[in-house]
Order: sequence, then C-alpha cells, then structure tokens
Amino acid sequence: MVPYVIVCAFGAVIGSFLNVCIYRIPRKQSIVFPSSRCPSCDTPIKAWDNIPVLSYVLLRGKCRSCGEKISLRYPLVETLNAFLYAAALWRYGMGWDFVIYCVLLSALIVITFIDLDFLIIPDRITLAGIPLGLAAGCFILPDPFMRASLLGYRASIIGALGGFIFYFLMAELSIRLFRKEGMGGGDIKMMAMIGAFMGWKAVILTTFAGSLLGSLGGITFMIAKGKGRGTLIPFGPFLALGTLITLFFGQEILMWYLH
Repeated sequence: MVPYVIVCAFGAVIGSFLNVCIYRIPRKQSIVFPSSRCPSCDTPIKAWDNIPVLSYVLLRGKCRSCGEKISLRYPLVETLNAFLYAAALWRYGMGWDFVIYCVLLSALIVITFIDLDFLIIPDRITLAGIPLGLAAGCFILPDPFMRASLLGYRASIIGALGGFIFYFLMAELSIRLFRKEGMGGGDIKMMAMIGAFMGWKAVILTTFAGSLLGSLGGITFMIAKGKGRGTLIPFGPFLALGTLITLFFGQEILMWYLH
C-alpha cells in the first residue's frame, strides 16, 4: 500500500505541473518562468496554495487573492495523473518501464486537454516523444501484448513508421475524397510516437479502439450540442483512450481474440 500512496502523491505533484503545460504550451509561453499565477488576476500562487488537490478543496475552488473560481480541471488533471501512475505500478511493477510509461501517460494527458481546447496536438510533445519512444522501445520496454519479451527495435521502428505512414495516407485520402482535412498533422505525429513506444500491433489496436470511441463520442457530442456532420471533433483524446486500453489490456484483448 505504501508504494501506491507514494506514487499517487508524486503523480499528483506532476499533475500540477501538467496543468501549467496545458495552459502555457498552446499559448507559446515558457513552462518554467514565471511561477504559477492565477489566470484571472495574475497574482503569484503561494506554495501553500499550490498543494495538489488539497489546496483546491481548502480554498473551495477560488483564488485567495481575487476570489475568482478556479477551474475544476486543475484538481481533475492532478487526480487523473495520480491514478494513472498507480495503475501503471499495478500493471508493470516498479522499474524503468514503469518510469517511462509514466512519462507517456502524462504526455497523453497534456495532449488530450490541449486538443480539447485548441484542436491541436503540440509538436513539442510528439516530436520529443518519438525519439524517446524509439530509444525506450528498442532497449527497455516490454511488448504490451507479450510482456515477458522485450518490444525490440524492429517492433518499435516499424511501429513509429507504420503509425506515421498509415495516418498520413488517411489524411491524404480524406483531402482527396472529401476535399477537407479529416486527420491533422498532430494526429499523425502522435501515432508515430505511440508506435515508437508500443510497437506496430499497438498502432492497430489503438486505431481500432480510438476510432470506435471517437465515433460514439462524436455522435453523442453532435446530438448533445445540436451540431452537424461538419463539426470539428478532436481525435487526439480518443487516440489517447485507445492507447490506455492497449497499454493496460492489450495482452488480454489479444488472448481473447486468438481464442
């Protein structure tokens, strides 16, 4: 139990930093300077008001200086990151693969919320993630579908190339057939990153799961908002969900399919 408490606490602290990344990266601001500030009154946040989740509860979701409401997203991101770190520990145990997967999980959280707000997936995350994923996939990470074996350089390289090429062709096909961009460049680079970390089989399952969830989510969104088929729906969050399914349940899904 103690390791999970420590991991959750660390995950919440990192989640606080992820909130900074989610707010500043799409606005092309430094994620290091200045220190955390209230988005309403720009007052620097004191250290004791910046404790993950707890400070939000104690302040009743309001800024101490100006009294403006603080978005519920802040404690949500912190809690989500803590939960995913604990899930990675449960699934993979303590080791370098756990550390690397925590980096990937945090990157997926940042991608998800930025894409929801701005319909973009920042290159600062995906282009940095691709070489990291290749290095980790070649030498450290297990195969999500056969965790007793190393992913290996073949699966990692083929995964990165396959993810990029497949989504690039889908984007080109959408433009040529429907005269509109159905797949953004950020989605293409994101799947190259996922393929590098998890291999070519993960690209297939993530695509299937993400497309299914995206279809259901898109239809639900259009009905709820009264929008038409031309409404832009971010695909990154659904690819992130598909990645989580592959990362945590890939082996079970493969065994179910084979049987």
